[in-house]
Amino acid sequence: MMTYLKSTVMLMTIGLLMTPIPSNDYPIDGYETTKIRRLKRLTLVMSGEIKDTKPPLGGQLSINDIRLNLLGERGDSLVALPKADPVFQKSINALFPNLDESYSIAVLDISPGKPIRYAGRKEMGRYQPGSVGKLAVLAGFFAELEKIYPNSFEKRQELMRTKIVQGGKWAMVDEHTVPLFDTLTNKLVKRTVIESDEFTLYEWLDHMMSVSNNGAASVCWREAILMRVFGKTYPTLTDAMADQFFAVTSKPELSTLAISVVNDPLRDLGITEEEWRLGSLFTRGAGTFIPPKGGSIGTPSGLMKFLVAMERGKVIDQESSLEMKRMMYMTDRRIRYASAGVLSKAAVYFKSGSLYKCKPEEGYSCAKYQGNVDNFMNSVAIVEHPDGRDYIVVMMSNVLKKNSASDHSALAVNIDQVVKNLK
Repeated sequence: MMTYLKSTVMLMTIGLLMTPIPSNDYPIDGYETTKIRRLKRLTLVMSGEIKDTKPPLGGQLSINDIRLNLLGERGDSLVALPKADPVFQKSINALFPNLDESYSIAVLDISPGKPIRYAGRKEMGRYQPGSVGKLAVLAGFFAELEKIYPNSFEKRQELMRTKIVQGGKWAMVDEHTVPLFDTLTNKLVKRTVIESDEFTLYEWLDHMMSVSNNGAASVCWREAILMRVFGKTYPTLTDAMADQFFAVTSKPELSTLAISVVNDPLRDLGITEEEWRLGSLFTRGAGTFIPPKGGSIGTPSGLMKFLVAMERGKVIDQESSLEMKRMMYMTDRRIRYASAGVLSKAAVYFKSGSLYKCKPEEGYSCAKYQGNVDNFMNSVAIVEHPDGRDYIVVMMSNVLKKNSASDHSALAVNIDQVVKNLK
């Protein structure tokens, strides 16, 4: 079970703490390891030096509290998803009397000291994954990084911390703002990414995960492609050299390469193309360089397999799996499923995704997250309560003409209670 630090509890999403931190110091472990400026600001918020809303208690863990739950023999029993537990399944079924056709779900209770139990509904239902697909980009990025420094995770971190790349047209266009924090003046600006923006690899990854910036996702995917192509010379690769590669390489070749980079790690985990695949980059700007290929699909089954593999330390390697989990840790604003009040004291490792499409219809006006053709909203979450209740949820929905965020939050309350009632 994770332990909360006392009054000086801190945020942390990523990084690897190498030495103990004195209890009277504010543990700036995330910033010192990654140099992600957002984390520096959150540390100052926690200490009171900057006045702003602190993360909920469950969002104030130290890096030492973030660990993988399924290492060793317990995880080895989950090479494949288990059969549904009858009691658990009955309780989950009861949550969907009116939403059956529009929701698919997979839930896995991994609470320590209890048997592992699984329940699901329409787990092979196929949905457009939206931003949940950024987890595949994350895995692809770490897979290529491991090839450059196969024997040193510290060198991988050093590269992510020090290599700066420009977004360029790849980052265009996305409405999600990113935080720009000046560590000298302590001033924060939130704005959309522009072509000239330069960030370290760690910060691009953080923008992709913490605020789900699509431009950042395209940049991270681009960098993973460049790692695949340039290998051990990638650390010294310049933006000009990268631009030249994309200019002289055929678009069909680039499409095949891009799809391989983010989908190969999924196949290595036994996740099939029909369970989860990515087929297009996340921005129109990136699409001018690399055309889509094959379409994108997500299922609760495929995503659950990924999260289980991550908890087992099997996504690339144990260090990469832990780092990816840290990058899912919600110290930023919790939304949709993760916004449920019953989760405020829980650590939540979360990603949400949505995509909606409208067509003309009498009496209907198109609105954000209320599409009448498609209206996908997806949530994946690892929930860890202080009392030892740990479970994984994948929920995917396509409820037309309605913003399902409140339903996702309400279902989070009900699912949490179901897991709590399991004996």
